[in-house]
Amino acid sequence: MSAGHGGGFCHEVTESCIASSDSDPASSSADLRSSAYRKAAPGFGGNPGRSSNNDVYELLECPVCMNLMNPPIYQCPNGHTLCSNCKARMHNCCPTCRHELGNIRCLALEKVAESIELPCRYQILGCHDIFPYYSKLKHEKHCKYRPYNCPYAGAECSVTGDIPLLVMHLKMDHKVDMQDGCTFSHRYVKSNPEEVGNAIWMLTVFNCFGRQFCLHFEAFHLETAPVYMAFLRFMGDEDEAKQFSYTLEVGGNGRKLTWQGIPRSIRDSHKKVRDSQDGLIIQRNLALFFSGSNRQELKLKVTGRIWKEQ
Repeated sequence: MSAGHGGGFCHEVTESCIASSDSDPASSSADLRSSAYRKAAPGFGGNPGRSSNNDVYELLECPVCMNLMNPPIYQCPNGHTLCSNCKARMHNCCPTCRHELGNIRCLALEKVAESIELPCRYQILGCHDIFPYYSKLKHEKHCKYRPYNCPYAGAECSVTGDIPLLVMHLKMDHKVDMQDGCTFSHRYVKSNPEEVGNAIWMLTVFNCFGRQFCLHFEAFHLETAPVYMAFLRFMGDEDEAKQFSYTLEVGGNGRKLTWQGIPRSIRDSHKKVRDSQDGLIIQRNLALFFSGSNRQELKLKVTGRIWKEQ
């Protein structure tokens, strides 16, 4: 069979094509049709209204991942379009007619895509703002309604959600210790302290001032030096976290070491906070000195207090 427009047909592509992780699930045509936040694009027939809007979104729907296409939008020589994410997966083969794709841009549809205002992908979580496409992407990276990641550090956890959901998740799924109060005292015990490897003690969550705070304590190597570290994270955004302060104190044998700081938001990952050394860091030799006895067992008592800045 000969191919029109001087191009050839490509072999059948059997690869399963799904939306990639960097595609925008809130920009699917189904979601957009159901949204009240739309602006009709000019030049696509009929009076402005629901029907013409739906027609526009159908034109912008990628036939592979079914998400709304945004620039760059590609087309085959026969005029079939698809998004840039799916083009990379289709091995230069049009998913509609199997013609070779090449690198033809559909400039008309790109202009249409740029003219449409879209709701924030977190609309269902409470954000009711609308944006031109490129402003929308920038906004969503910092939208205060975007879900939080699970703050549990003992294992990889993919759960996301709002704070009440994560508090219940920590309690039910991770069996995290939940305590009420703004002062606390914890003991951390480890046998064979000379064998300091990466170790994470059980997370503790404190309910204080009607908010939740995560106390982390772990052992790891700072470069080549074995250390212990304790720090606090706030279950909320950074702006809210700055309203609070906390102290951590560890000591023994008539000495003590104190840290005062601002809890970090759980927007910052556990690893990011640890690697920034934003917390109480105790060298192993000092930790063993605080433990007393004969250095055969680590026994650290960490006390702390959380308060709200006026």
